[in-house]
Amino acid sequence: MERQILHIDMNNFYASVECALDPSLRDKCVAVCGSVENRHGIVLAKNYPAKAFGVKTGEAVWEARQKCKDLVIVPPHYEEYMKYSRLARDIYGRYTDRIEPFGSDECWLDVSGSRYWGTGEEIAEKIRETVRFELGLTVSVGVSFNKVFAKLGSDMKKPDATTVIAKENFRDLIWGLPAEDMIGVGRSTSRTLEGYGIRTIGDLANADPASLEFRLKSRAYELVAFANGRDCSPVLHKDYELPVKSVGHGITTKEDLLNNEEVWLVMLELTQDIGRKLKLYKKLARGVAISIRDKDLFTRQWQRQLPQPSQRAYVIARAAYELFLASYQWFKPIRSVTVSAIQLCREDRLFQCDLFTDTSREEKRSRADRAVFEIREIYGNRSIGPASLLGYIKMEKDKGFPEMPTGLTTLKGGFTDGDEEICGSDGEL
Repeated sequence: MERQILHIDMNNFYASVECALDPSLRDKCVAVCGSVENRHGIVLAKNYPAKAFGVKTGEAVWEARQKCKDLVIVPPHYEEYMKYSRLARDIYGRYTDRIEPFGSDECWLDVSGSRYWGTGEEIAEKIRETVRFELGLTVSVGVSFNKVFAKLGSDMKKPDATTVIAKENFRDLIWGLPAEDMIGVGRSTSRTLEGYGIRTIGDLANADPASLEFRLKSRAYELVAFANGRDCSPVLHKDYELPVKSVGHGITTKEDLLNNEEVWLVMLELTQDIGRKLKLYKKLARGVAISIRDKDLFTRQWQRQLPQPSQRAYVIARAAYELFLASYQWFKPIRSVTVSAIQLCREDRLFQCDLFTDTSREEKRSRADRAVFEIREIYGNRSIGPASLLGYIKMEKDKGFPEMPTGLTTLKGGFTDGDEEICGSDGEL
């Protein structure tokens, strides 16, 4: 039996939800934008009237206003977006339990066993009508015999349309499309393929993967197979949880960071959340990665191994900071910092201890970490933390932003305690 795979893409999701919440916006040019004050002032989504003026996702607010003087700027309401995403998936669940999310606004559905409701195309039409009637939103649906082509189909006709790509006609429909339209071919891969004279999906389908292997490694065979319709990857069950491979946290600060001390405090703050999540997932990190973006938006990334697997916030922060000191040259102030715990392993995994590690001291620190974790679970993430962040935490509470740090310049001159076992001058608990 041939598979029937649907890919559903909610059109202009954020902007469409805002228009559904406020019907007065429906006929206006609308863009959902981040906060300019917090230096997140870019277009996150736009509706079709705004798109007609050339407004693009990812561009600065001031650029969008130059293109469309009547542009209505609305702030994002993520709770509403998540609510509508859940409601849409409830609708999909009426037809199948094979629902694999691809972001908040896209999903793959496997309706091969849903013959009671009709063919894949008929089910797609029913879903489009139901979403429009019950949620006031529109979706575009691709119907095909694999996930890659279903995704292509949902992008071919927008808004509120269904596109069928069958085994009999997929060469005529998609081989003339640019190679970067296919999932798995990003900007970097697209430039690599152009170096081989490959510009369309058809060019890729007829390429020799062995000749691409030098630049693309094993992905060369995968991409050529995708272009020829050979994708057998399953649509996952709606309750399936993907394994956690890394835990990261990043921030764009309100003001540029100017020295190492400010970067350290940012990293220490970011790793508080990373340590909490590692404990929740019962994982240890064997490595750490950092991403530093300067004021000119140039990003550099580095990673390193940890001496011992750990889930302690301080250990991860210290390793990230040492990596930063060894790698970053202060040519320009820093705009944003991201820290990630990588190469995760199970919490109960056995590993060789360091010969020079004081195990009793480490056990004491681990007990302190567990106590901090339990206090935060009861009283909130801001109820306890490193003393070097005390001034910042108080300032953020006064501002009414207790959970998400938005700028670290208030950390200068924060309180520290010289007793390392309580809280060292560098912030260790």
